[in-house]
Amino acid sequence: MKVNFKNSYLKSILTLITGTTIAQAIPVAISPILTRLYTPDDFGLFALFLSITSIISVAVSGRYELAIMLPKEKKDAINLLVLSVIISTVLSLIILLIILIWGRDIAYTLGNKNIYPWLYFVPFSLFLSGIYQSLNYWSSRYQNYHRLAVNRVLQTATTGTTNIFLGFAKNGAFGLIIGHMIGQLIATIRLGISSTRSDKISMSFIETNKMKTLAKRYDQFPKISVWSALLNNASSQLPIFILSAFFSSTIVGWYSLAHRTLKMPMTVLGNAIGQVFFQASSNLRNIDPLKLKQMTYQSYKALLNIGIIPISIVFGFGDIIFSFLFGEAWLPAGEYARLLSIWLLLVFVSSPLSLLFTVMEKEGTLLLFNISIFISRILSLFIGALIFKDAFITVLLFAVSGIIFWFWHCVYILKLVEIPYNKSITYTLFVIMIGLVFSSLLRIMIL
Repeated sequence: MKVNFKNSYLKSILTLITGTTIAQAIPVAISPILTRLYTPDDFGLFALFLSITSIISVAVSGRYELAIMLPKEKKDAINLLVLSVIISTVLSLIILLIILIWGRDIAYTLGNKNIYPWLYFVPFSLFLSGIYQSLNYWSSRYQNYHRLAVNRVLQTATTGTTNIFLGFAKNGAFGLIIGHMIGQLIATIRLGISSTRSDKISMSFIETNKMKTLAKRYDQFPKISVWSALLNNASSQLPIFILSAFFSSTIVGWYSLAHRTLKMPMTVLGNAIGQVFFQASSNLRNIDPLKLKQMTYQSYKALLNIGIIPISIVFGFGDIIFSFLFGEAWLPAGEYARLLSIWLLLVFVSSPLSLLFTVMEKEGTLLLFNISIFISRILSLFIGALIFKDAFITVLLFAVSGIIFWFWHCVYILKLVEIPYNKSITYTLFVIMIGLVFSSLLRIMIL
């Protein structure tokens, strides 16, 4: 049984990673093309649009999509799936109403009036995101990882093709935003059709009373998990809003490219591992805690050892790499990438395993963490923007606060499965220091 479980776990991860690698190869390959079709200002506006949608999207279904993984009965899971879709629809309509009434005021508050017409696309993007997330966890519940892998390739291919095609029209951020939404639409439609046909999601299972019962049974998700996710997402998107308000769209574009280039492949790879880990850890919590401990630590070490390689390269040569790949105008983005590299490594390592907070029913602790990091990031960004009045220092302070809190996040997650602090701290610092020292020495030797 031990061998079979391990092989199944690794096979599931490899399936998602294969699809993820192909999916991420597409945007990475076309990035040098996009940076020559679109300006830093275009990327800045697109980043602001993505920041708005990504913050709200984590709450659009009340986080009930996470609960889809938990019930034993398929009937309960189907009712939670439908509940998530209904909540996504209602909240998207409410947000549309808010934008119709206060759209211009929102654009003014964000410090970029050019975002105003694009605010009307936010509700539709959120609606698609809510449905996609729900179907995503449904597929994970039944380990349909091949379906998810194919879907991710389809989404990035559609988005990238549309971005390039519309980019030749030189209509600013239009091609980036529309391409993103078309990719969302195609991926959601395909996932919905394949899930309905293959998994036999029948309308006969849907009961209003059952949905009400399940909504109450899993009410910790909208009551606690939503706020935790909102704070976490909002705090990571704060630089976009602060840099937009205090500096310029060009600086936002530089920061956005640096953040997106580093985080996109690492996040999607981490999410692939996280989905499989969530399903496996949910099963192991009650039947074999020791195996859960072993799986968690092995996954943690693998993530750290994988992530330190590209991050060390970016830390040592980010400015040179970005200037070569994207053009001289994007050299500052490479400097920002060097600042963000260690923080994003710790995010990459801990995020896939952070679902242990849900598995171990520690949502309250996760909420306290996200409140703390949100406050620290606000302070660091405002100190940089208001006191130092320098974008580089602002990003530096943001990155330092992220490193401190996410390092704690890493070791606390391991403590949840009874891995001692001294063991996790020693191993993490050792791997990071080896990578950074090597890349720093190499930079000194070459330059």
